[in-house]
Parts: sequence; C-alpha cells; structure tokens
Amino acid sequence: MDEREEDDEEEAWLQLRPVEPLPSQCCGSGCSPCVFDLYDRDLARWEAARASKDRSLLRGKESQSCPSKLSPETFLAFRISAMEKLTEDTYRVQFVLPGNSQLGLWPGQHLILRGIVDGLEIQRAYTPISPANAEGYFEVLIKHGELLMLAAGTGLAPMVPILHSITDNADDETFVTLVGCFKTFEGIYLKPFLEEQARFWNIRTFFVLSQESSPEQLPWSYREKTRFGRLAQDLVEELVGSCRRKPFALVCGSAEFTKDMASCLLRAGLAEDSYFLF
Repeated sequence: MDEREEDDEEEAWLQLRPVEPLPSQCCGSGCSPCVFDLYDRDLARWEAARASKDRSLLRGKESQSCPSKLSPETFLAFRISAMEKLTEDTYRVQFVLPGNSQLGLWPGQHLILRGIVDGLEIQRAYTPISPANAEGYFEVLIKHGELLMLAAGTGLAPMVPILHSITDNADDETFVTLVGCFKTFEGIYLKPFLEEQARFWNIRTFFVLSQESSPEQLPWSYREKTRFGRLAQDLVEELVGSCRRKPFALVCGSAEFTKDMASCLLRAGLAEDSYFLF
C-alpha cells in the first residue's frame, strides 16, 4: 500500500470513529448505561477494530438483557400519533408501536427519549403512563417550564438551592437559563458547581464580565457563553428571545442591578408578575 492509499485508509477509519456525546445529550438521571458509557464502549471497539484492521469488530453483539424489542444500546424511531395539552406546560404524548405490539418494559423501568428542541439535541428519561399491556402505542407525560436567572456577584447564592431542587428531581423538566454577572473570570463564584449543572440537558449558563474584554484569555469552554461589559437591554432581550417559551425571571444582585434588570425585563416583554426580585 503506497502513502496515498495509507492516507485514504486512515481517513476512512477516522470517519468511523464514534462521536463523543454533548453534555446536553445526557439526561442526568443516572441511567445505566449512560450515553457516555456507550461512547466509551464504542470508542474501545473502534480502537480495537482499527488496530487489527477488521471492521467486522465494530458491529458488536446484540443485547439480550431486556424482554422488550427496545435495547439499552440503540435508539429506535417512533411516530407521534397524538399530543394533548393538559395544562399550560404539561402534555400527554402518544407514540405508535408497530403491529399492535407492546412496549414490554418491566415494572419500574423507564425509557430514554431523544429529540431536537430548538436545534439542540436532548435526551430525557420517562416512565410510560400508559398501561403495561397497551397494544400499538405508549404514552408519556412531558412537562416544561422555563426560568431565566439573572444574578450579579453574590446574587448567585439564592439561585443555587433552586438549581439543586431542579436537577436533583428526575421528574422536574424546568428549563433554566442562568446568567452570572461578575467583574472578572477569576471572580466567578462556584465554577465547579456551575460547570456540573451545565452538563444537565435542561440547564444552560452564560456569563457577563464587566472588567475583561478578551475572549482569548478565557478557557475554550467559556468563550462562546461569555459576554463583556454590562448586562444591558440588548442582551436581556436576546436571552428572553432565546428561551423556548416566555420565562419566569429571577433577579438577584445589588439594588441598582435589580432595578436595571426590572426595567430591561419589562421592555423585553415580561409583565411584572413574570419576574421576582430578591
């Protein structure tokens, strides 16, 4: 094999390399296996196949651990046949099963649904609410709320238990956009906690730094979600507009900060009963 053929072969193998999941693709429910477990397994399988130049090793073995046709290692496509709005933020969604088949889950088991929401791929664990012997369909209950948290400095503190209450509850599907305003990157409070929270599918974090101006000085993971200067009207409107639905806003910081944010939120279209000032 000449050098060009070797390069082509190498490129072909690289195209077969498993793609590492995004943090948003983990449902945060402690699933076994998790999407990251499956990635590690597929990566090890790919490395072994590449080393031996045997692509048949990529296929692996079919799982027999579940009596259902569902597999803990493979996603299947199901068509939505009905969607009923039960409350302002709660929907009952019915999916079609082929050939009047049954879902076949054991009592207490859940399934992972994956889909695209506003261009973001997310995964979430759901326990079916349809009868275990239902034929030809299964149903899940999906609830979505939205919070916009605007915190300056130590104003982050009251947001922490709220975040904990959401991410510690597997049944809470509230979307959260947290904006932390600090003077410098080094001055950001609770970085490890915020980084951990941002790994959940329904939590996203942004930062506004008033005394820095160069993204090149920030770690790569912070560059796309950090703005410089002050949190002003244009950014507040952008944040409200990027929410999946009109959010309820929580604001905490100095007296001047909370006053400014109340004004910005009103001009962004949120009524006074749609935000709370700590």
